[in-house]
Amino acid sequence: MSPSSASILKPSLRLDPRIVPDRRRHKRYALALLGRFMRANKQEFPCRLNDISVGGASLMAPVEVELGERIVAYLDEIGGIEGQVVRIFDGGFAMRLRASQHKREKLAAQITWLVNKDELGASFGRRHQRMAVVNKTSTLKLADGTTVDCRVLDVSLSGASIGTDARPPVGDVVMFGKLRCKVMRYHDRGIGVQFLDIPDPEALRRYFG
Repeated sequence: MSPSSASILKPSLRLDPRIVPDRRRHKRYALALLGRFMRANKQEFPCRLNDISVGGASLMAPVEVELGERIVAYLDEIGGIEGQVVRIFDGGFAMRLRASQHKREKLAAQITWLVNKDELGASFGRRHQRMAVVNKTSTLKLADGTTVDCRVLDVSLSGASIGTDARPPVGDVVMFGKLRCKVMRYHDRGIGVQFLDIPDPEALRRYFG
């Protein structure tokens, strides 16, 4: 993060001990993000994030879960999180997150960006700047060999947002046109993928331009 970016962060949201994980209770931040979650029995359901910290999250859900149940969730703008249900409330549940130190630090940075993105701009925190693509269609070849038509929503050197009704499992390797990708997340219009072989910048612009 550059000094100029750091200077415009809200003081309470800088990457300091109030967000970066330590042994104290972590402050939660209200973020309304859509996603899906998978229960221990492998059933999947839609959800909406209420709030999140590097130590826990609360989600609104259409089904009841059990205390102690292991949950894996995929949230827009954040990606995958997992943990154990520690509290149940009307319309949802709270979970304690299980994550490595590296994952917690990455989550802290994501929270910082999401809460501050109006001030920082949409490109802050992205590995590569994304470019919007207008009326571009492509194909998506799934791991089982099925090929479906899709829409290109936006693309960068590291990944793309794809408009599709297909929901391949997160972590699956798929072919987006001629590009080998890994499915990273779901969103309300389709999926987000990461390119496994980052293409030449000019070739990427020619392909999607």
